[in-house]
Amino acid sequence: MISKLPRWMWFGGAVLAFIAGSINSVGFLGFQHQGVTHITGTTTLLGIAVAHGDGPQVVHLLGVVGSFFVGCVFSGFLIQDSTLKLGRRYGVSLVIESTFLFAAVPLLRQNNTLGDFLASCACGLQNGMVSTYSGAVLRTTHVSGMVTDLGIFVGQLLHGLKVDSRRARLYALLVTSFFGGAAVGAVGFVYFSYETLYFPAALTGCVGLAYGVFQHRRKLSHG
Repeated sequence: MISKLPRWMWFGGAVLAFIAGSINSVGFLGFQHQGVTHITGTTTLLGIAVAHGDGPQVVHLLGVVGSFFVGCVFSGFLIQDSTLKLGRRYGVSLVIESTFLFAAVPLLRQNNTLGDFLASCACGLQNGMVSTYSGAVLRTTHVSGMVTDLGIFVGQLLHGLKVDSRRARLYALLVTSFFGGAAVGAVGFVYFSYETLYFPAALTGCVGLAYGVFQHRRKLSHG
């Protein structure tokens, strides 16, 4: 429940949404012009490719969708349940995501589609992890559902109904953070090309390592 989310989760969610936005910008601006943080558009393109009999594109898009799914599987295996609880393997998940992003850069520089697959897998891992520790309330790699809910909230307000203002503020924060990350990723791509991914990769890795250190110290303090 959003009412039970700690304040650090708001900050963490915003950071992860920012990271996802920057990754997606690189995906769209790259050689395949392919979003990698969400599956709705990719599935649509897959249907179009099937209808047109475009075999290579079908294979590529299936790879992106499948990689995102594999990332979610990683998350489910590592986190294991839907309860927000210190001690879960969030740090490990973030470090793995960081590793995938670092590995994607040299592949993308060579126009190797495996780079898209690694980036998509990283985003699936992140989205599955956030869904897990928020009870499937949060999504940090796409904003369609949150924009939908915000629109519903505005409609309810116009009708004079009471809305969940806390949820509205959280969703507005995540959408804004994703947008900010997309803008920063686009600017970065102009100057650094695919190396722009090193920034979200490093940020994700640092957060994961910091969480691991925090957990280690917490265990020591509790004897």
